[in-house]
Amino acid sequence: MRKRSKYRPKPVILNTMAYVLSGMMPMVNLKDKLVSLQLKNHFALDDLRMGKATKNDIDTLISAFNITEALAKQNIGDEYQQEIKEAQDALFDCAKRGVEMNYRFIVKGPELKAINFVMQLHDEQLKAATVKDIEVATNYVNQCLTQKRARPILSK
Repeated sequence: MRKRSKYRPKPVILNTMAYVLSGMMPMVNLKDKLVSLQLKNHFALDDLRMGKATKNDIDTLISAFNITEALAKQNIGDEYQQEIKEAQDALFDCAKRGVEMNYRFIVKGPELKAINFVMQLHDEQLKAATVKDIEVATNYVNQCLTQKRARPILSK
């Protein structure tokens, strides 16, 4: 049996001009994708607020907050770095408690206030960002995850 090669060819962009132009397009122009993303995030936040949140809802909020942090590092809402950190800590504490209580996620008042603020910030960042900004932020988050720079909620 042959050893499997680590080589993976990079994807080929067939129409480079269309790719570049779509990268410069603001997210506001992609109304359907923007609205569906915001609905997904806000439904997860509503479930957390009502005490009906599942692991998927928490994962959705964590992803949104990671993108918020990545966009802030790209100077889109960078004056709110401290608030983003506080909301991430609040969501981390809520998720940690929820895992200890058999995946029943209950949020406290100050935590909810911080989480609400950053969700509003996330919505505004999405309105101000271009498609390329979102792509770079997603790559940054994925890179942080692969390099294990993220805090795990479940510790072994």
